[in-house]
Amino acid sequence: MPDLIIDGLPVSVAKGTTVIEAAETVGIYIPRLCWHKALGAAGACRLCAVMFTDGPVKGLHMSCMTQAADGMVVDTGHPEAVAFRRQVLEWLMANHPHDCPVCDEGGGCLLQDMTIAAGQSLRRYPGRKRTYPDQDLGPFIQHEMNRCIHCYRCARFYQDYCGYRDFGPMQNANRVYFGRFVSGALESPFAGNLADICPTGTLTDKTARYKARRWETERTPSVCPHCALGCHTVVATRNRAIVRIESRENPAGNGFFLCDRGRFSHGFDTAPDRPRQARVSGRTVSMDAALATTAQLLARARALHGPESIACIGGVRAVQETLAALDALARTAGWPQPAHFLTAREGGDLRAALDVTTPERARSLTRIEQADAVVCLGVSSLYDAPLLALALRQASRNGAPVFVADPRPVDLPLPVVHLPVPPERLPALATLLFADPGEARALWPDTPQLRPLLENAARALAAAKAPVLVFAPSLAPYVPADPRLGLCPVPLGANAAGAALLETDAAPGLADIAKGVADGRVTTLVVVEADPLAAFPDLAAQTELLIVCDHLPTATAKAASVFLPTKTLYESGGTLCDHLGRMERAAPAHAVGEPVSREGRGDHPPRGYARPLSGTDPRPAWTLLAALGEALSPGHDLLEAATALVPDAPRPAPDQDPAPAAPGADSGPRLTVLFADSLFGTEELGRLAPLDARLVLKPELVLHVEDAPVFALQPGDTVALSAGNREVVLTVRLSGDMARGVVVLPRLAELAALAPTLGPGTLRKR
Repeated sequence: MPDLIIDGLPVSVAKGTTVIEAAETVGIYIPRLCWHKALGAAGACRLCAVMFTDGPVKGLHMSCMTQAADGMVVDTGHPEAVAFRRQVLEWLMANHPHDCPVCDEGGGCLLQDMTIAAGQSLRRYPGRKRTYPDQDLGPFIQHEMNRCIHCYRCARFYQDYCGYRDFGPMQNANRVYFGRFVSGALESPFAGNLADICPTGTLTDKTARYKARRWETERTPSVCPHCALGCHTVVATRNRAIVRIESRENPAGNGFFLCDRGRFSHGFDTAPDRPRQARVSGRTVSMDAALATTAQLLARARALHGPESIACIGGVRAVQETLAALDALARTAGWPQPAHFLTAREGGDLRAALDVTTPERARSLTRIEQADAVVCLGVSSLYDAPLLALALRQASRNGAPVFVADPRPVDLPLPVVHLPVPPERLPALATLLFADPGEARALWPDTPQLRPLLENAARALAAAKAPVLVFAPSLAPYVPADPRLGLCPVPLGANAAGAALLETDAAPGLADIAKGVADGRVTTLVVVEADPLAAFPDLAAQTELLIVCDHLPTATAKAASVFLPTKTLYESGGTLCDHLGRMERAAPAHAVGEPVSREGRGDHPPRGYARPLSGTDPRPAWTLLAALGEALSPGHDLLEAATALVPDAPRPAPDQDPAPAAPGADSGPRLTVLFADSLFGTEELGRLAPLDARLVLKPELVLHVEDAPVFALQPGDTVALSAGNREVVLTVRLSGDMARGVVVLPRLAELAALAPTLGPGTLRKR
């Protein structure tokens, strides 16, 4: 370990550490513009110059480009270094437009901070400033190229770190231009990070443009609710509305970055159609009156039909406090366990996945980046959990081979070996890939094209010292017991893991409850931040009483007999359990109520300060459930009971594979139904966000090019798919990079209860 002295402080660091990093370990901040901890050094800005007064290196050098060595003596405040840095800033500001009063980066601009710190206030250069035209880079990023200082951060992140090539540097010398060949939306699903990466106002968040200065916002640590990774965020709010969401450094998770879904899918909390008032039988009432009526109706239902007739449904987007309170309410009232998943098997699979992913074998995103071989089994990384794709990209850049075994087409910004095996063969593949490489030769004689890929994958994994398996929870029973193998399960839903940990093997699925409703055994539904009517639209008509607690204008909320409005994560705070079973806490970001922009009809609060605010009725869901618990069972502290719930993760025996659907009138060739997420449009919260609604693409039906003639389909055809009593229209896309005999559909709630296979009669051209 090199030992050196920086500003009189002794420092010991690992070999390979740069001087700028070594200084930070003892709290010394060396000015910088181009260096970034995740991107490394470029030596482009020359602002990190320090004086080496003794040791193997002497003189003025760039601290980001110089590795720490024994005997170094570094003076960061040496007069020559300070003078040099001042000159650098003067050069950089010679062409800058000096438009800080109208720049969205004002108050959070690294160039502004460095310029002020250096004492620069005058422009001595008399020549004309260099100017550039700006481009339209899509809905997320605003381009102001005249503010660019050529630090190359954006290009290094976009091209090297993320692996996309539609944005980067062009021209040379003093005319370098960072943009696209032609204006157009950026292709990367991580493009929003450019607003955080850019140290100036060149690339800013277009969605937050001119909404607030940094010092006008309240900045709150939070957790992303749009997938199961639990990425850390900072929520900036003003006047009861979110201005922007930024990444919060999390070395054990998302590092420095966010995906565009997590960054831009806010807005559902301030949507004009958000239900904010309690309703009973369609009439608006006070929250207290609605709670009293709810308790009376539930007591009456229990007396008439028994406690078994009341079923609870909790959503995997609800925070852990809410799900625990719902579980405690069901226990206290003697009702059956709540359902959180479409089928009971989903919860059991996820508990098994969390059980096998012990702390010793769990691999965070950061650990995946350090793996020497990665296998993704039944996971669409880029869309199921987008930041996972970025971790795979870094592993690949570090030399690790990446194998993706999935029937669906693969879309990743890195070189991968795709094994498009049918879904029924994924369990066998999980065992085979980590077995003797020679066994791959005898596998599946009907797919000889896969044999060389399987052999190469098995050899690479046998030689790996730190391989990682990324897997769908349904494959947990087939995970090899290899102690070398790190594990990363990928459930669907922000708090799916937390919901699974609260269940036991006796917990029902939503499909079980729907059957109970149809049979007349279940007469009352208590639904908390879930939308079961999206999958089973007949539930409302078949139940006597539908009680809904939610903050989204879902079909279930609209059909409720009694509706109780709840606060969002940004208003109440709460805990989400991530994909590795870690509890991540989000703090409340802003007060509940209509945003000032709508309530005050402008950017400033209305004049009547003493009048009550509108839209303040919603309460945290767990407090509503606690109030119901107290009314139904006086003397029971429901919140204390919820807090006392200790999650356990038993491994259930694997269920039998579902029996194939019996052929009906459309007997003949059939396709196995698989679902896939997209960046925007399939996640429940994001679908109701105003920005996301404009970005949703037309739903696609994807099948293999060799299956298309059997069903008389061509690329671009429009087909109607019957799902229960509704019809979903999709556009046909063909792919050669997928398994035969499967059809890939968007993971839309209205398709959740679709039959497991489709025949020719269920696909109708339009």
